[in-house]
Amino acid sequence: MRCAIVHYHELALKGRNRDFFEQRLVRNLRLALKDLKIRRIESLQGRIRVTIPDEIASDLVIERLRRTCGVSNFLLTESVPLDLTAPDLTTIKQVAERQLSEQTFNSFRVTAKRADKRLPLTSMDVEREVGGYLHEVTGKAVKLKQPDLTLHIELLTKEAHIAARKIPGPGGMPVGTSGKVACLISGGIDSPVAAYRMMKRGCKAVFVHFSGRPLVSRDSEEKVQELVQLLTAYQYHSQLYIVPFGEIQREIVANAPAAFRVVLYRRIMVRIAEELARRHGCWALVTGDSLGQVASQTPENLSVVEAAAELPLLRPLIGMDKIEITEQAQQIGSFTTSIEPDQDCCKLFVPLHPSTRTKPDDILRIERGLEISTFVKQGVEKAELSTFTFPS
Repeated sequence: MRCAIVHYHELALKGRNRDFFEQRLVRNLRLALKDLKIRRIESLQGRIRVTIPDEIASDLVIERLRRTCGVSNFLLTESVPLDLTAPDLTTIKQVAERQLSEQTFNSFRVTAKRADKRLPLTSMDVEREVGGYLHEVTGKAVKLKQPDLTLHIELLTKEAHIAARKIPGPGGMPVGTSGKVACLISGGIDSPVAAYRMMKRGCKAVFVHFSGRPLVSRDSEEKVQELVQLLTAYQYHSQLYIVPFGEIQREIVANAPAAFRVVLYRRIMVRIAEELARRHGCWALVTGDSLGQVASQTPENLSVVEAAAELPLLRPLIGMDKIEITEQAQQIGSFTTSIEPDQDCCKLFVPLHPSTRTKPDDILRIERGLEISTFVKQGVEKAELSTFTFPS
């Protein structure tokens, strides 16, 4: 029988709340695998067992599990029955030999874990006996430090699982265990990564995109829809608000000093996103800001923008540089879409010399001459909602 044995890390530290986190991870695994008609997903002895039907390709299962937040790593195993009172390692040795015959290596080690301590053989006993057998039949060297290949054996109460590969997952917490957040998402590289990092900490993301429409085309909207569909593979159901922002920008350009335009845009975006966030019970807003990356992300400007929010404003990328952010975008698959050209609303009417050290008193004085509440109401009323599911 083929199985995936899923391991988690942080969930094991949750004490009395551990069952809640484990069950959420089981639920998310069911959502990730539902179209593959995988029905048996069970939590047992500090791990989760996913039984894989013969007709399902392993690569499909690997792809889904690698994107399930909360999964530290997993093994694709063959399982054999195990008699707890009189364990016979013969079948385990045969399966292990077959597993190794499919791999290329010069050195190996055997790592065994005994989940049920009633088993008379210790983990070291199993490692020594199976490792000795494999050394004899393959002629390969046993190397306990930095071997070419590690064979994993998991000994449960009624079965043993054998695997020659350990595949990393994203780690973190299961999506849905840390409430909802509203993520401001552009078509760029940063904001999808920021959203992903919050999902990895267990948050469910509601997305808000500000479009320059009607002053520009729908290019950025189509791009963001593609990015949200990609991110939905990590949380299985997403909602995206698209807010036409061009008219509001035009009003700001006509009635505010050029140097403060970008900060004003962002303060109004925060207020609109906050109103939409409250509809979904979100506890925070999330942006893709990285300290000092552009003029709007200086310490002074970040502080002035944050002052417009009543909800907490989270910036998971604040200490990352562009290389680190780009690497993570490539890792999650958003980079190729993010670098496609579009007409971003934040690039409309950008002054040659934007303010980099905006003072709160200056921005409040300017805002007193603008219809801020009208802009917020207009943005909320014109917001267009789309939903996304995975598998689609």
